[in-house]
Amino acid sequence: MNTLASDTAMVMAAGLGKRMRPLTATQPKPMVRVAGKALIDHTLDRLAEAGVGKAVVNVHYLADPLEAHIKERAAPKVTISDERDLLLETGGGMLKAYRAGLLPDPFFCLNADNIWLDGPRNAFVEMTELWKPDEMDALLLVVPHARAANFTGLGDFHMDPCGRLSRRRAGRIAPFIYTGIQIVSHRLLRDAPEGRFGTMVLWERAIAEGRLFGATFTGQWFEVGTPQAIRPTEAVLTGA
Repeated sequence: MNTLASDTAMVMAAGLGKRMRPLTATQPKPMVRVAGKALIDHTLDRLAEAGVGKAVVNVHYLADPLEAHIKERAAPKVTISDERDLLLETGGGMLKAYRAGLLPDPFFCLNADNIWLDGPRNAFVEMTELWKPDEMDALLLVVPHARAANFTGLGDFHMDPCGRLSRRRAGRIAPFIYTGIQIVSHRLLRDAPEGRFGTMVLWERAIAEGRLFGATFTGQWFEVGTPQAIRPTEAVLTGA
């Protein structure tokens, strides 16, 4: 087994899933099934396969059924970060789990709706080999448009020859899309705002300091943000 950058991943599962309506009217988005498996199980299964032993999962919307579902798992071992009282968004959610002592330095962080097929090598192994804690506050797994199934946006980031990321420029198409997977250093979380905020607040500072980097994913990544994306994703996953 390869030694990974961390044995812990935070899985962001607290969102309201508005784009996935009406499927999320009665269930949280991470429990929407794709190819016979809940979205969050696609993510947690890949963590287990890679050898990540612990997962911190934040919950808010329809938290009870989601918590009951994931607590049945043997691997990775799941700890709940409870946001029932206040949805903290991605940055605030990470900060709460960090302050509770649940996240080592560094840790993986993933959105709960990630589906991907690895290329020649495991994504977590590839990221681990590129991780340089002295130079990076975060390392984001990014994918070019050609490998981003169902994605119709303008992209998220530009990347320089050294791997440093910058945000998409106004009026431009950015060549790289954020997959929802990253390695995060505690340094990224320093002096963070209180309450609810998105990770972009922290990324912006890292970009300004030249410490936000990207790793280009060599496999196939699926955007599964709407009900319309489910069937074409299932067709690829099942070989239909």
